[in-house]
Amino acid sequence: MELTVQEVEKLFSSPCEFVAGAQNLSQVPDLNGLPEVAFVGRSNVGKSSIINSLVNRKSLVRVSSNPGCTRQMNFFNLNNKLILVDLPGYGFAKISKKESHEWNNTITRYLKGRREMQKVFVLVDSRHGLKDTDRQIFRFLDDSAMSYHLVLTKSDKTNSNDLQKVQDQIKSEMSKFTALYPEMLVTSVHDSASIMELRNEIAKASFRYCK
Repeated sequence: MELTVQEVEKLFSSPCEFVAGAQNLSQVPDLNGLPEVAFVGRSNVGKSSIINSLVNRKSLVRVSSNPGCTRQMNFFNLNNKLILVDLPGYGFAKISKKESHEWNNTITRYLKGRREMQKVFVLVDSRHGLKDTDRQIFRFLDDSAMSYHLVLTKSDKTNSNDLQKVQDQIKSEMSKFTALYPEMLVTSVHDSASIMELRNEIAKASFRYCK
């Protein structure tokens, strides 16, 4: 069932508060069984800016120009209706292999079999397209039977021809991934219509769970 524009706007104009950060599973807070959606992507893909835009806040999530800044899972409660989970960025070469392995292991264990998790939004920089690290995340989510949606970010940072090439390249690969939603979203934090589209997809996941 489609949500009305008013329902989506009401959800995302509601109070959104930081709950906790967790560097390992033992630190994951009690989230009262609320539905969850997660955001994951390569370091510096724009996750923090996207989440801030979704909830109309400038600094709910700290935005950094330093890749790899998010080194824990961060949980945000949207009006006791939905939990937004900001997962650590991946694919930043300057972090140690040990750190990278620990982060990946924590994310894997968190997502696998988590009943409350309704959808994972995998963010990809529209200037660069898919990288091998993105494909690895796709394969993991496929193996976990976890529904996920590809979101291109920073579409304002590239020209229309290059953006179309990236979209075509991604479309040529999408059928390879079984749990990937067949339509990608193209977003920019400076394009309110694209942010509204993303809100709608998130709200639909929450609404289905709450029903």
